[in-house]
Amino acid sequence: MRGYFITFEGPDGSGKSTQIKLIKEYFEKKGFDLIITREPGGTRISEKIRDIILDNDHTEMDYIAEALLYAAARAQHVSQLIKPALEEGKVVICDRFVDSSFVYQGEGRGLGKCVKEINDIAIRGCMPDVTFLFKIDPEIGNMRIKNKNRLDMEKIDYHRIVYNAYLKLEKEYPDRIKGIDAGRSIDEIHEEIKEYLEKLLK
Repeated sequence: MRGYFITFEGPDGSGKSTQIKLIKEYFEKKGFDLIITREPGGTRISEKIRDIILDNDHTEMDYIAEALLYAAARAQHVSQLIKPALEEGKVVICDRFVDSSFVYQGEGRGLGKCVKEINDIAIRGCMPDVTFLFKIDPEIGNMRIKNKNRLDMEKIDYHRIVYNAYLKLEKEYPDRIKGIDAGRSIDEIHEEIKEYLEKLLK
């Protein structure tokens, strides 16, 4: 039986990491075998690509090169870790996935449809069963980040474009993307996510 693929999206500083830890405990209590991973990253090769992408010294990086690097890291991640785990019936929880490329490179960088085209090749039909979109003002989220990477350092206008693109995706894919008000308490957010997961597991 195929496992479950769950992704978390939204601005950095929105509380995704905290909720991923709580959902890990939720699945473990139910006896599921699960993997926690992230993008870019998740495999040895993908983590090396992550270092290149997010390095603050790489301010001259071309936007197309950036998008291709994300797709390359994702292709390795899907091939080596995500697909095999799902085929083994495991739960895969990933901090960011292809939606991030759609909004950060497709909309934020103005690259449009070509981002979807290269990522369709990278993911080979492997899409999440559910995506939790953490909704919070990007300026508030950015203020919470202690160690900022190259993308975090972009102007707030860029992050607002990205955030609005996330909201657009939520409307386009309501069956998959579940918007979460990230301005509430940790417990309130956790309870809402659990409600969605209970429906998924049924």
